[in-house]
Amino acid sequence: MGNRCIGAKVNGRIVPLDYRLKNGDIVEVLTSKQSGGPSRDWLSIVKTSQAKNRIRQWFKKEQKVDNILRGRDLLEKELRRQGYEPAAFFKIEGKEELCQRLGFHKEDDMYAGIGSGNLSTLSVISKVRSELEKQEEPEPLSLDGEGQLLLKIPEKKEPVTAGVCVKGVRDLAVHLSHCCNPLPGDQIIGYITRGKGVSVHRADCPNIAHHVQGETERIIEVSWDEETPATYQVEIEVKAFDRPHLTTDIMMTITDTKTIINAVNARAMKNRMARVNLKLEIRDIEHLYNVMQKVNHVSDVLEVHRVVPN
Repeated sequence: MGNRCIGAKVNGRIVPLDYRLKNGDIVEVLTSKQSGGPSRDWLSIVKTSQAKNRIRQWFKKEQKVDNILRGRDLLEKELRRQGYEPAAFFKIEGKEELCQRLGFHKEDDMYAGIGSGNLSTLSVISKVRSELEKQEEPEPLSLDGEGQLLLKIPEKKEPVTAGVCVKGVRDLAVHLSHCCNPLPGDQIIGYITRGKGVSVHRADCPNIAHHVQGETERIIEVSWDEETPATYQVEIEVKAFDRPHLTTDIMMTITDTKTIINAVNARAMKNRMARVNLKLEIRDIEHLYNVMQKVNHVSDVLEVHRVVPN
């Protein structure tokens, strides 16, 4: 009944839920099957620990199912991206031990942790990589006409370019710096590292100045490769008034822009505020600004900004 509450009457008059009762008051609780469930505001209204725990359990249960499904989907996508078949992961024995190593009691709890953004897919895969590789079937041996073994020479892999062209240099590995996470449309600069190719930073990244002290010869001109489509992971943070289904509304708005969401982390703050962090697959700066603008129009959202690691 409590989860379906939509209001209350005292002595026949509708009153707010935080109304203070007096001796002799006649209370009528208004309910509806179409109710969206409790509001987080109720946690500051109810008085008993039991009532607060019931409300928290309701939110936890409601979110867990969605997080489990989202977590499995994110894990499968990351497995495919790294060249593994998702079925290979689900065949691994001893996943209960894996869950315990990651701090979870059950497998579904692990998926829920991924779906909520509290656990990364890379952390899971890194702990089972050796088991995944054991399940890969070896390529069949080939023999020539005389019965001699033919060795297959692997093809030379193309150098990693990260969607960036390096002026005057070919066959050089390029990676985007995690300290500023540049996007196509950002002004960028290249820094020749020791043994790891070229690290690409935003031109206004404070770390680039630190890198080049006394080594200006390591700076190299780079530009975005507009002919090679790619996506880049970008994190945004949303500040809003807390309310039921806030995170769902934000995610639906982003999904409507055909943008892939890789991780979500929502939490309630003080003064009935909430923060929602989302990791998205973004094509370029224009795509990012379009998504942020759409999210900014969601009801009760106050601010949206791009997260740049310190």
